[in-house]
Amino acid sequence: MAKYRPSLKGLDQSFEKNYMLLTRLLGDIDEVSDERYFFITDVLEYKVAIIEKTKYTHLVEFKQLISQAESLSSKVHLPKPSMTIRIYHDARLAEVIENQYIKQIKPRYDYPNQEMHLPDEKQQTQHFLTEWLHLCLTEGKANIQVKIK
Repeated sequence: MAKYRPSLKGLDQSFEKNYMLLTRLLGDIDEVSDERYFFITDVLEYKVAIIEKTKYTHLVEFKQLISQAESLSSKVHLPKPSMTIRIYHDARLAEVIENQYIKQIKPRYDYPNQEMHLPDEKQQTQHFLTEWLHLCLTEGKANIQVKIK
C-alpha cells in the first residue's frame, strides 16, 4: 500500500474556502469574547466565539452545544464536535488547529497508529469544518442584534 501524501494544493484550497465561509458566518463580530449562536433544530445548536485576537489573526472556537431538548443518554454518551480555528486575515486562510481531543493536527499520520488517526486527518478535519459552516450558513438561524442609526 502506497504511503499517503498530503495534497498541499487541496489543503490550501480548503483553508481558503473555510476562511470565506467562516468570515461570512462571523459577520460583524470581531472582538475577544464576542459570540454568535446558530440554531438548526431543537436539538442542534452551535456556538462560534472569538477567543483571541492579534493584528493579523483571530482564534475562533466553534462547537456544538448540549441542547435542553436532548435525551439524557445522548448528553452523557455522545461527544459534541468542537474545533479551534486560526484565521489568518493577511493570507485569507482558516486552519483547524484543534479538533476534539487532537491538539495539533499533523498533515499526515502513519497508519495504523496508536491514536487511530486517519492518514489524512488534517484534510478530513478541514472538510468537516467546510460541511459544518455550510450547514450553519444555509440552515442556521441566529439571533442577531440590528443597530439602527
